[in-house]
Amino acid sequence: MDGWTVPGYTTIETLGEGAHGRVVAAERDRDGRRVAVKYLSDPARRAAFATEARHLSRVRSRHVVRLLDHVEHGDGAALVMDHAPGTTLKSLLAETGPLAPQAALLVFRGALRALEATHRAGIVHRDLKPGNLLVGPRGEVTLIDYGIAVATGTETTPIGTPAYMPPEQWQALPATPSWDLYAATAVFFECLTGARPYPARYIAELAAQHLYSPVPDADDARLQPLIAAGLAKDPEDRACSAAALVRAVDHLARRAYGLTWTRRARPHFLPATPAFVLAA
Repeated sequence: MDGWTVPGYTTIETLGEGAHGRVVAAERDRDGRRVAVKYLSDPARRAAFATEARHLSRVRSRHVVRLLDHVEHGDGAALVMDHAPGTTLKSLLAETGPLAPQAALLVFRGALRALEATHRAGIVHRDLKPGNLLVGPRGEVTLIDYGIAVATGTETTPIGTPAYMPPEQWQALPATPSWDLYAATAVFFECLTGARPYPARYIAELAAQHLYSPVPDADDARLQPLIAAGLAKDPEDRACSAAALVRAVDHLARRAYGLTWTRRARPHFLPATPAFVLAA
């Protein structure tokens, strides 16, 4: 893009860089508002970039990063997004190890609330994982990176992050919201145990585990019903929606940890978190 930047914004620092994009922190010149700008690095993905912008513009939730603008310039393009507080869940887990059960439940609930809004807009995220969830200092959760999101019912190829992909995603079936519920539950399992649900190192073996291995056991037996509801092999056996799974989380958490479980979960998070990073 020959150093092009979005007019009206001053770049502060680079937050992340990948094969298809670069993300920077910036300030809006007219009012100093802090934003993140995702710049397209690969002109061949310009149409996909525009699709990501359309998807983000349709989702309204405090748990989903907000799109402020989509700007095109020559072969380049950029997405301007609101600043979201926190660090990635991936970084948090690397620093702290497994979360306390109440904290894991709070993250799970936030991810599910993001999925409620996403699915209400007719979109399947397809890549919910620790690197795409930002966690703030009080456990607030923001879902980011809709780069491979698709409309519900879209014919697909087996694309995504293998550790969190449900059987149907491996089989390239039409995309459904149930895919995201499986991925969110896999992330919840990792928050609880410090390990992904299936440990295989090679793709073929990992695919077989997601397709055929029994649902793994969580360390806390009280939370196993949530794991079973989200990681069932047959989507018909999973929770019917993100909203239904939120209700199940609330019911189980209140029963296990009391009515004030969300308040008691927040001190388990870091008191201060570094600037957020968006996947590029």
